[in-house]
Amino acid sequence: MARILSVFVALFVASASVAAPVEYRQVGDLACNIDRLKIVAGLLSTGAAVNKIDTTDPATATSVAAAQAGLTTAGDAIKDIALALVTGKAAPASSRTGVSQGLNDTRSALERITDPTVNATVAAALSQLQAAIDDGNDVIADCK
Repeated sequence: MARILSVFVALFVASASVAAPVEYRQVGDLACNIDRLKIVAGLLSTGAAVNKIDTTDPATATSVAAAQAGLTTAGDAIKDIALALVTGKAAPASSRTGVSQGLNDTRSALERITDPTVNATVAAALSQLQAAIDDGNDVIADCK
């Protein structure tokens, strides 16, 4: 959770910094930077929702751990992108792929949960995840 918060701060700093000339896509406009902040917030919300899932059932616990690993993958990739923005370098394509892969892995893990006692919390986590995915798609669309 703290790592994702540090990514949020790095993205904010990156949106305000003009220390080095970078491509317009890297700097982005206001909408682009808002989208970047929204995906970080979406990851935080998704992580909080995933953490509320009861892991008493071993199969559920395994899927929740996989979902958390997917969120970590996405968060780490966003951190790499934020670092590139702050240092004026091009964001690595592998990091953009890492965000997508982490979000997809999280969705797959959550969809594998079959314990009916956690349906509501899983649905809430999937809803938060979908919002984060939508925010990521907005970044792709707006950060040109």
